Amino acid sequence: MNASQLGLFTALVFGIVVLPGMDMAFVLGSALTGGRRRGFAALAGIVGGGICHVLMAALGTSVLLRTAPGAFNAMLLAGALYLAWIGFSLVRSRSGFGLPPTQNGQTLGATFRQGLVTCLLNPKAYLFILAVFPQFLRPENGALWPQVALLWLVIAANQVGVYGGLALVADHARAWLQGRPDARLVVARSVGLLLIATAVFTGIEGWRRV
Repeated sequence: MNASQLGLFTALVFGIVVLPGMDMAFVLGSALTGGRRRGFAALAGIVGGGICHVLMAALGTSVLLRTAPGAFNAMLLAGALYLAWIGFSLVRSRSGFGLPPTQNGQTLGATFRQGLVTCLLNPKAYLFILAVFPQFLRPENGALWPQVALLWLVIAANQVGVYGGLALVADHARAWLQGRPDARLVVARSVGLLLIATAVFTGIEGWRRV
């Protein structure tokens, strides 16, 4: 892969990652409610989900989604419902930056798994895999698997840079709010409403495509 192709792909990935969406909202909510470690656990899950997306593209699963639009619509709606559930748990929280009631005792592993599922149900990721990713796999550039690995590294680097930075900012905000219980509660519920709003938008888009 030449430098111009790689540069273009990097720019496209960065532009997609910085757009607000399910992954960004989940990392933000995790870091605000559970601190830096929980935010990074959410990020690790999302990076893991990115691996699955890239493997799907490499193995041709994207062809199935092209030929079965209903599967993509169902994925949109499932992602919306899942994100809405997380948002409602935050809105119902009585402790602000303690864990929401439905997540008491949640481990970092559980946050990782939630991040993984959030990424796997993220419609923005599938649109990218369907429309953009295959265009950068060129047989004339040699074996495909090294190209797939390189493109995944670009995706992961952008996710870590953008979402990792967001998690650090949210962690500092959380530390500042620790001594302000009322503000903690307001921010936690605001994040929950943000997740619900993202879910509603995603659900509407999915419903229109059904």
